Amino acid sequence: MREVIAIVKPYLAEKVLDALKHAPLEACSVREVKGFGRQKSYLDEYRDSEYSLAYLPKVEIVLWVEDVRAEEVIRTIVDVARTGRIGDGKVFVLPAEAAGEWSTGSE
Repeated sequence: MREVIAIVKPYLAEKVLDALKHAPLEACSVREVKGFGRQKSYLDEYRDSEYSLAYLPKVEIVLWVEDVRAEEVIRTIVDVARTGRIGDGKVFVLPAEAAGEWSTGSE
């Protein structure tokens, strides 16, 4: 089992999730995050004054997939999220060695 963490631009998150709709996923979670990479920060103009935004909005998609399907899922994410510009995102792959489930229902 592998944990695939994709950090993408917010406007591409829905496209990535749509592309993964038919992928063989065990589980998926999505959250809004902020961060920076090589692009560091950018200057923007607001009411005639410049200000720096050090952390840019991103969306983090965490997926758990079987080892044999991990490469297919990663390729799908990169194909959809890549625009060719700095700040497109990152994909991290980690081994998921142990997992557990629980529920609040009475047994």
